[in-house]
Amino acid sequence: MCINQSNDEAVLSKNYSKDGERKITLETTIVNESAQYLKTAELLSQAFGTDAAARDRAGGTAKAQRDALRDSGLLKLPIPKEYGGEGQPWSLVLRIVRELAKTDAALGHLYGYHAFQTVLPHIAGTAKQKEYFYKESAANNWFWGNSSNPIEPSLIGERVGDAFVVNGHNTFSTGAKDSDRLAITWYDNPEKTTLYIGIIPTARGGITIHDDWDGMGQRQTDSGSVTFENVLVEADEIIDLTESKGTPFATFDAILSQIVLANVFVGSAEGALEEAKKYTSNKSRPWYLTDYEKATDDPFIQRSYGEFWIDIQAAVQLVEKAGNKVDEAWSRDRSLTKEERGDTVLLTGAANAFGTKVALNITSSIFQVMGARSATRKNNFDRFWRNVRTHSLHNPIEYKRKNIGHWVLTGEYPTPTVYS
Repeated sequence: MCINQSNDEAVLSKNYSKDGERKITLETTIVNESAQYLKTAELLSQAFGTDAAARDRAGGTAKAQRDALRDSGLLKLPIPKEYGGEGQPWSLVLRIVRELAKTDAALGHLYGYHAFQTVLPHIAGTAKQKEYFYKESAANNWFWGNSSNPIEPSLIGERVGDAFVVNGHNTFSTGAKDSDRLAITWYDNPEKTTLYIGIIPTARGGITIHDDWDGMGQRQTDSGSVTFENVLVEADEIIDLTESKGTPFATFDAILSQIVLANVFVGSAEGALEEAKKYTSNKSRPWYLTDYEKATDDPFIQRSYGEFWIDIQAAVQLVEKAGNKVDEAWSRDRSLTKEERGDTVLLTGAANAFGTKVALNITSSIFQVMGARSATRKNNFDRFWRNVRTHSLHNPIEYKRKNIGHWVLTGEYPTPTVYS
């Protein structure tokens, strides 16, 4: 995909190579940088939406779509300009996550997790590692994934000089297949004394990424298991925690993961509403006991759509407010205080919890306003609900509500964890 600055209109064209692989080309002219990136995301989302239902049924890796993201320039957005990136704020990155999720929650998820994996060396590493990984990622246009399960850590590394040789099997990953770099974690012994973080090439010898992701939703997030057999992690690939240890900023990855998912959920709700509106307007029939000529004339259907729209506006406002708070906290860098982190966690947690609730309701309720003929495998409208339901189970909102409620009653911020 390429972006040319020669026309006044945004043009989306789709070409197919001789072997049938889709190639997506964007040509757009937008003066403002933020508007340009957002317009690129909108056009990508439209293109991804043309076969999202079919790809959801097929599962596997969305190779052509991942390559379109590579070609778009969007992978470099969170990297500061001094290191060769685009230097855009998190609020814009999150807006793009939501835009992509409107038509394909899996690709929105992959993009958002790529962005927050890209900044891990910044969050946890030294200034030298931050500079190195930012520069290399920008120069090589890396697509980042991970193979790290914080709930069931299973990799064990044996120290060999300044390096480690890692073995084990991770049952879950995000975006591992077709990635350029993997963020991984391991312990130095079976007793799990010390946790290490590493950034390694996905193509390194000994890494086997399995095609065994069988979730009912998020079918193309490349979330299968990964086996490590004598995988070497070089000394300079190990994140050095000496500068970050004990700082509130070192736990910023939990904030990013939660607000990324909040935008995936809200984007899914927006996309489901748009699909339902088209169907109701063009295909739904009025109930036979009414005298309405069109389904859109039915006041009960109108009321439902009004409620859906109102709920989405509230969810959008909350995730955007949280995104602005993330921008503010991120700008503090290592000077971020516990209180500033705590305030950010409260808002991102609230956005995640409320976005989940709204998305689950809308993605399941749209069938009531579309009618019986909408509930077919061919339409595959249930993918919106399956996507939200699948990933929200990894991150129960009841505990976010509990954490926020504890703060309301006691003034104590949520304890920093991988989920808070």
